[in-house]
Amino acid sequence: MLTAYDFISASIAQAAGVDIILVGDSAANTVLGYATTREVSVEEMLVLTRAARRGAPDLVVVGDLPFGSYESDDARALANAAAFVDAGADIIKLEGAGPMLERVRAIHEAGIPVMGHVGLLPQGAQSSSDLRARGRSAVEGIGIVEDAVALEQAGAAMIVVEAVPAPVADAIRACVGVPVIGIGAGSRVDGQVLVYPDMLGLTPGSVPRFVRKYADLRSGWEGAVRAYAADVRSRAFPSGAEEYGMMDAEREDFERRLAQYQAATQSS
Repeated sequence: MLTAYDFISASIAQAAGVDIILVGDSAANTVLGYATTREVSVEEMLVLTRAARRGAPDLVVVGDLPFGSYESDDARALANAAAFVDAGADIIKLEGAGPMLERVRAIHEAGIPVMGHVGLLPQGAQSSSDLRARGRSAVEGIGIVEDAVALEQAGAAMIVVEAVPAPVADAIRACVGVPVIGIGAGSRVDGQVLVYPDMLGLTPGSVPRFVRKYADLRSGWEGAVRAYAADVRSRAFPSGAEEYGMMDAEREDFERRLAQYQAATQSS
């Protein structure tokens, strides 16, 4: 599984053989420039979901319910889940267990597949210090396993486990019968997900320790833009090969007509 937020990134994911696309609320940071994922709206996420669906018509698309769109009551959660389905999502993802189990149950009973999310819950982070690994104590680790089991019992069809020690993720996989997707949760779960700007080296600054960079596209992208700007300013771009020409007779006729037009406008 890989995130994608637009037509191009989704189409590349499909062409490259990815199984599942997550239109994640990480788009708040990576695409929309918000400080936290808590700021992105349902309307913004629906635009991105439609674009990703058009780019990857053959893949499973997961729509990420943003902060504030499902926590308050079942009716709100159902209405927003249905909006994501209308936008092209096959599965709806939400964070947490506890009170959110009722939301999972309601969405599942409405016939909409749900993906749960345990461990680190980014929507609950109000500062960068909150974005830390979870389950590193025995008590917290068992609590995360219990949350995953409860999510499955409530109807979750898949579960994302984020930023937990591998033994905790292994225990979740052993205790539930639905696919477990890890992000910073070791290698023995059923699948992995990464944020695509992170894995392509597009994200400025530091990235979480669980990110493996498969490319360094930011420096190449920036270099290409610098070269373009320099060529435009020096008039090296466009070259003759990048211009459209005219047949000699048409050019002569154009120049004659242009001279007539200029003379008429000057005399008036």
